[in-house]
Amino acid sequence: MRNFINLADIDKKELRKIIDHAKLQKEKKANINNDAPLKGKTLIMIFEKPSTRTRLSFELAMKKLGGDVLVLNPKESHYGSGDESVHDTAKVLSQYGDIVMMRTSKHEHFLEFSKHLDIPIINALTGLSHPCQIVADVLTFEEVKKEPIKNKKIAWLGDGNNVAYSLIEASVKFDFHLSLACPKGYEPNKTILQWAKKNNGNVLVTKNPLEASNNADCVITDKWISMNDKNINKIKKKKALKPYQVNKKIMRCAKSSALFMHCLPASRGEEVTNEVMDGKQSAVWLEALNRMHVQKSIIQWCLK
Repeated sequence: MRNFINLADIDKKELRKIIDHAKLQKEKKANINNDAPLKGKTLIMIFEKPSTRTRLSFELAMKKLGGDVLVLNPKESHYGSGDESVHDTAKVLSQYGDIVMMRTSKHEHFLEFSKHLDIPIINALTGLSHPCQIVADVLTFEEVKKEPIKNKKIAWLGDGNNVAYSLIEASVKFDFHLSLACPKGYEPNKTILQWAKKNNGNVLVTKNPLEASNNADCVITDKWISMNDKNINKIKKKKALKPYQVNKKIMRCAKSSALFMHCLPASRGEEVTNEVMDGKQSAVWLEALNRMHVQKSIIQWCLK
């Protein structure tokens, strides 16, 4: 049984297979003789946090593979209410479905739930990481550039959040250079930085957004205020992150052929300007579409 939880846990050859399979399926070169490879299989989706792209991409992915989808809302079930233990809920879901996708705040809760499942689980976002998004980013980069991401320079500007966490893992697994520009107090998780160093990752953390974006092949950012940001001083955080806005100056610092990516949703005028978001270098809409193609590949990988 294969789980898709964090990129660090998956062999780089397997991650490459997921990417390459997603490319093949998107080009309609896969499943030519089997248009419904997951017919009879059911994906159970658990959303503890709101979603647009995750919901659309996973549901469409499973349906295009011939499978069925069930959505479990914690507000409409015993799950998450305290009326039933995590162990018992997991055991029940294991009888009804073939694979689970969960989007939740607490990574520890995700891990606890996964321990009791008898079927694979996919991390569709936790407060710690967002692996599916980053795999879609790699696919998008290679599709647009028509070359591997290996040895390319990727820049991250802003909060060292869960997306940055998975991006650091990906830099090691896909062998690209990563420069993260974050203000003091918003640096990436120290544990993942230590893991990257131990595994010979080429990761730079700086407070200078121009240094990070200099000669970059791709510039990535995310919302300054995320769904996990509760009980924080939002005004203080926005003030700290203001110098890290991706704008025309930043994109001029990167390569002229550099791409801009954003996992969405975006707060236009904060972390990114309209000029960049809607500009020729923006790959955000393809990036969003590729979530579906990546989910198809991840689901199949888990069920092999």
